[in-house]
Amino acid sequence: MTAIDKAVSSDVTLGQLLDGLATAPEAPLVFLYEGQPVKAGYHVTEVKAGAFSALDCGANPEAWSEMFIQLWDIDEDGRSHMPAGKFSAIIRKVSDHVRLDPAAKLTFEVSDGNRPMALYCASSTRMVEDKIEVTLAARPASCKPRDRWLTENSAATNSFCGPATTSSKCCA
Repeated sequence: MTAIDKAVSSDVTLGQLLDGLATAPEAPLVFLYEGQPVKAGYHVTEVKAGAFSALDCGANPEAWSEMFIQLWDIDEDGRSHMPAGKFSAIIRKVSDHVRLDPAAKLTFEVSDGNRPMALYCASSTRMVEDKIEVTLAARPASCKPRDRWLTENSAATNSFCGPATTSSKCCA
């Protein structure tokens, strides 16, 4: 199974996406969201990178790198979907001016210019016929302490946040 065909259970990172795109640089790159492909004339209108520090609802420090890629979902001038190599070149151009972390979480901001922008993460990449499809999944809010607890599947009390000996709920 190649990097491009691998469905992942967590977010696809910047490095994983670029590695996958490098396997077929001439292939059309199609992003899928809300069950539909982006229109063939889509634009990458902005790329932002940031390092974040935060405190979650359980008072645990959090730190991560994240890259935001804004897609304008339009169909203009009868274009075809952007080749994977062109998308990679756009990211390389950004890296000339902004430090990009290959392990960065990817967040896609998608709008058709009329509806408000919505946030998505890349949940899988795969080669389908002659094109590369990147499936974008809605990025919901979550409780990180609860998510960690579920991942660890540890035996805990009624509380997901804080030590197992506490009876307080998160955000309390």
